[in-house]
Amino acid sequence: MEESGYESVLCVKPDVHVYRIPPRATNRGYRAAEWQLDQPSWSGRLRITAKGQMAYIKLEDRTSGELFAQAPVDQFPGTAVESVTDSSRYFVIRIEDGNGRRAFIGIGFGDRGDAFDFNVALQDHFKWVKQQCEFAKQAQNPDQGPKLDLGFKEGQTIKLNINMKKKEGAAGNPRVRPASTGGLSLLPPPPGGKTSTLIPPPGEQLAVGGSLVQPAVAPSSGGAPVPWPQPNPATADIWGDFTKSTGSTSSQTQPGTGWVQF
Repeated sequence: MEESGYESVLCVKPDVHVYRIPPRATNRGYRAAEWQLDQPSWSGRLRITAKGQMAYIKLEDRTSGELFAQAPVDQFPGTAVESVTDSSRYFVIRIEDGNGRRAFIGIGFGDRGDAFDFNVALQDHFKWVKQQCEFAKQAQNPDQGPKLDLGFKEGQTIKLNINMKKKEGAAGNPRVRPASTGGLSLLPPPPGGKTSTLIPPPGEQLAVGGSLVQPAVAPSSGGAPVPWPQPNPATADIWGDFTKSTGSTSSQTQPGTGWVQF
């Protein structure tokens, strides 16, 4: 995996103490109680940076930022950074000067939260490095990666629920259609018309079905019959010409009706 050209900052703690530690006589681990915790050799700022896969623990001056010591870390946990056995606030780191010389020193934080952040920053970085290495391997050998088995195991079943809507006219859901006689639909005959009432001439009555029809009575007359208006002479002459039979052989008037038959 190629290293990137820029350096990122993972964690910054403004207060850290450096201690000289005695050589470790056995493999039981380091103990902070053996250090002179009340007399630190140096105090300043701690900064964790990352460049590619490598992480760097840098001890710097709080004011000027001058580098006091640097510890390259290639894996965590490992020999570059170790925790002490009797406290969670102290660690042993391996520093290098760039000329091949190395030394182990102790560092400690006054706050447990700072020590926790220091530990988590290193864990997250190397977790990311591990994922990147796995992705690179899968890209080079895609056939060697784990394959997803989608086959059914012996005795395994699957249940599907399918909701299907019935179409119109399908079995069990007949479509209602209007009844047809096979021909054109005929409209029913119109209702019977009302019998028109004939208005008799003035002074006469109209016989309908053997009964006499009285003249019309005006609503405002109190029930008294209103006489028919008499025709003027001009109108009488017209009706007289109409009643005369010119060129007809005979004209007879039916008795009792008052009408002239042509």
